[in-house]
Amino acid sequence: MPRVKSGYTRHRRHKKVLSLTKGFRGTNNRLYKRAKEALLHAGQYAFIGRKLRKRDFRRLWITRINAGLKSMEAKLSYSRLIKALKDNQVELNRKMLADLAVSDFNAFRKVIEKVQG
Repeated sequence: MPRVKSGYTRHRRHKKVLSLTKGFRGTNNRLYKRAKEALLHAGQYAFIGRKLRKRDFRRLWITRINAGLKSMEAKLSYSRLIKALKDNQVELNRKMLADLAVSDFNAFRKVIEKVQG
């Protein structure tokens, strides 16, 4: 069986990893071994970050809805508002409610008045 040198393949693989780590600090974008490790860690952070982003946005929406309720001096807390929305079968999610509270406060007020009764 003939001997196979891996020059071309290895060069391409290294080049790919080094191009993906462009912009990393220190030797993490120059040395192949360090770059490969940094790339693996970066992938893990990116995966975790995609999960955290969903949590962060939900927290932001809840905060905005709560601030909207406080500013209109409604006698509803956030949790009671969500229960009232479900009881009255109003299918507005937290993202849309938060957007209304920030951009169109009159519409937000009407939604609150509708569920208050």
